[in-house]
Amino acid sequence: MRSSLTPLGPSVSRDRVISSFPKWYTPAACLQLREHFHGQVSDACQRGNTGTVGLRLSKVVVVGDLYVGKTSLIHRFCKNVFDHDYKATIGVDFEIERFEVAGTPFSLQIWDTAGQEKFKCIASAYYRGAQVIITAFDLTDVQTLEHSRQWLEDALRENEPGACFLFLVGTKKDLLSGAACEQAEAEAVRLANEMQAEYWSVSAKTGENVKAFFSRVAALAFERSVLKDLELRSSAPLQVGGGDLIRTCTAPGPGRGSRPTSASTNLC
Repeated sequence: MRSSLTPLGPSVSRDRVISSFPKWYTPAACLQLREHFHGQVSDACQRGNTGTVGLRLSKVVVVGDLYVGKTSLIHRFCKNVFDHDYKATIGVDFEIERFEVAGTPFSLQIWDTAGQEKFKCIASAYYRGAQVIITAFDLTDVQTLEHSRQWLEDALRENEPGACFLFLVGTKKDLLSGAACEQAEAEAVRLANEMQAEYWSVSAKTGENVKAFFSRVAALAFERSVLKDLELRSSAPLQVGGGDLIRTCTAPGPGRGSRPTSASTNLC
């Protein structure tokens, strides 16, 4: 059964439909090894009981050094284009990408932040309220990997502890192969585990792993959103007038016409 929520705008493209849980890139550094959605999430989706999840945006923030390919990565996914001559991002920019996850509409708001030091004070204001933080580095430049730790710390400083999924993404995979790629990835996996992040290698130029990566991001963000919504609803106190109709029934009383019973839901 699909969600009862009406999708905003036209239906999503076929490659934005996620029906099964996307797999990790490597089990050596992943956020969870399950191959299926959480049982409560699957049940909620089948019953069309995902609450307001389909009407909300999950905020994704992409950070990293200048020229590691943050804009190229986002544009490859959102627009399926690659341009060798992207100019450096000034301040911030964002894209909204719509999905259908397990039959439920879901959207990511993907923020592209400047990698230049002089724009850090501007970009940091946009880190707040993130559900996902993606730290990108250039697989061919080990220094950008070393800087990833600081980028992550800056982004986490603006958010509540434990509120964000963390990803470490190596870009420009097309420029490395064989032993060089394996060595670069091994270093990145070590750092990802230290950061408690999930690791991916991608190429914006060829498109390798880009769709799979963002599908994984969307699925994890969606799953957490549904679980959070279910938790909030289960812990909310019952309020008169807040939902179900509460009616008072009458019953015959001795010597009188009728008397009210105690108020209860759907007694009649």
